[in-house]
Amino acid sequence: MSYAMICRVLGIFLMLFSLSMLPPFLMSLWYHDGGALAFIISFCATLATGFSLWFLNRRAVQDLKIRDGFIVVISFWLVLSIFAALPLMISRHPHLGLSDAVFEAVSGLTTTGATVLSNIDLLPHAILYYRQQLHLLGGMGVVILAVAILPMLGIGGLQLYQAEIPGPAKDTKLTPRIAGTAKALWVIYFGLTTACALSYCIAGMPLFNAIGESFSTVSTGGFAMHDQSFGYYNSALINYIGAIFMFLGGTNFTLHFVAIQRGTLKIFWQDEEFRVYCRILFVGSLVTIFILFLYGTYQQPNETLSKGLFNAISLATTTGLTVTKFQLWPSFIPLMFMVLGVIGGCASSTTGGIKVVRLLLLFRQGIREVRRLIHPNAIIPVKLSGHNVSDPLIQAIWGFIAAFLLLFVSLALILAALGMDIESILGALVACMANVGVGIGTIADGFGQLSEPCKWILAFAMILGRLEIFTVLVLFMSDFWRR
Repeated sequence: MSYAMICRVLGIFLMLFSLSMLPPFLMSLWYHDGGALAFIISFCATLATGFSLWFLNRRAVQDLKIRDGFIVVISFWLVLSIFAALPLMISRHPHLGLSDAVFEAVSGLTTTGATVLSNIDLLPHAILYYRQQLHLLGGMGVVILAVAILPMLGIGGLQLYQAEIPGPAKDTKLTPRIAGTAKALWVIYFGLTTACALSYCIAGMPLFNAIGESFSTVSTGGFAMHDQSFGYYNSALINYIGAIFMFLGGTNFTLHFVAIQRGTLKIFWQDEEFRVYCRILFVGSLVTIFILFLYGTYQQPNETLSKGLFNAISLATTTGLTVTKFQLWPSFIPLMFMVLGVIGGCASSTTGGIKVVRLLLLFRQGIREVRRLIHPNAIIPVKLSGHNVSDPLIQAIWGFIAAFLLLFVSLALILAALGMDIESILGALVACMANVGVGIGTIADGFGQLSEPCKWILAFAMILGRLEIFTVLVLFMSDFWRR
């Protein structure tokens, strides 16, 4: 294992990440909000650390192995979380402690959207923008951005891409070169974000808010720029626009690329995961709207439609933006939202959760096992979009589900031992492990009241969810460390 090469790559990543401190620094100067010093100190500290790591190991030129890639990704997320927390700790407002700042930074980078902050409306413009920018970087993965640049520095990126990209289809390449794949993903991602921001502006949202909210919407994060989240705007049109772009953010980005390349939208409906994803969102939204109508929660039909649709799609895509406190709706709806959040969106999207394709393949596998009881000697393949799915992939999905449930139960027991009540534990773990960001119970209004040990555990759960568990668990295997 090449530790010198790993340190060199981490140094490059940190130097690149230090540049993300400059936009909020300039924002602070523009708005005179007094936060410029925090960002320039954070920029210098991050840049100096990254440069030191790179300079001391600049002569390391070995190729990255698969194991190196896993260590780089995990190390980078851990180190990045600390450096991303610096502005939140140094700034005079909010001036968070280490635990709160790291929790907030991890939540932003993993696009979870869980927050320890209150009175968000009173935060400086630079801090508001910085939180949203963490979502922008985390949406497609900071590592993917770096992969697009590493070839220029003489460093291959395939191992990092395989460790970072979400979903079971890790070997999918959109272009012949891995750097081209990363660039293609980011072009699409920024294109959707720009379109979202422009749409919000046209709908009447102020430019500053439109930019920040678009970062959160397309990345399917959950940080908002007001305490009321999207309820602040009180606009059905903005709700519909947000629902559309959350839906697109939860769609497999491979489909976006192929649809643009071929100039046809048919590619979406030809994908079986996308069809199931649409059906889940449709049924979830329909049930939500029907129950709200049934209980007479709102007087105006358009209000019921826009709020029900927005919240349903937001929770199902693990975004976590809200237009009202859904926890106060009839109890079936919050419970259904938690289930939808655990499922999540499509593979290779910005969403968290188990992913629709895994759920679909597990269902197909269950049907196959039932049919085998009737025809023990029959060869019954599991198919997805007309193609046979290999048994090793099915076994890997079973392993992922088993690991997810085992970790969920283990973390729940730890949180219970730390004094959290059952409802809050379930809500917090769904919010963090599935990267949903909002939950039920005492954490419905935020995570600020939790103890520091609980915040560190939930921050770990967010990283587990973002890297889809196995990327983290592999480091705990003795075989991984053997030569």
